Amino acid sequence: MITLFTDGSSRGNPGPGGYGTILRYGPHEKELSQGFRRTTNNRMELLAVIVGLEAVTRPEIPILVVSDSKYVVDSVEKKWVFNWIKKPDFGKKANEDLWRRFLRVYKDRSVSFKWIKGHAGHAENERCDVLAVQSALGKGLLVDEGYEALG
Repeated sequence: MITLFTDGSSRGNPGPGGYGTILRYGPHEKELSQGFRRTTNNRMELLAVIVGLEAVTRPEIPILVVSDSKYVVDSVEKKWVFNWIKKPDFGKKANEDLWRRFLRVYKDRSVSFKWIKGHAGHAENERCDVLAVQSALGKGLLVDEGYEALG
């Protein structure tokens, strides 16, 4: 099983933001992070999961996503996102662009989620938080086109 630890951050909501992700498979570990000039915390929480899933090159291996985001975990585990996609007004749902991207990568994988309390001493969650905050405060921030297109 691959374990995917994630966290997102924004300095202001909206404001500069970033995500941090750790992929772990046996003895192998990879960190991913990126910052954006204007975004929201929920977008970064979701993007951390998406980027992590997209980085998995062997989709046949089950993945456990460990996240402190109730927004992301509940949206998937309580099947909300799968109901949203069926409705004609899904395009009016917050973060629709990212949810569509999530569903594209999710559908071909065996993914389960585990919610953990943030800032509670969980080593990997704390590391992801550091990566997310550093990215949000860094130079060369990218444009979150899905967010900024909304005006």
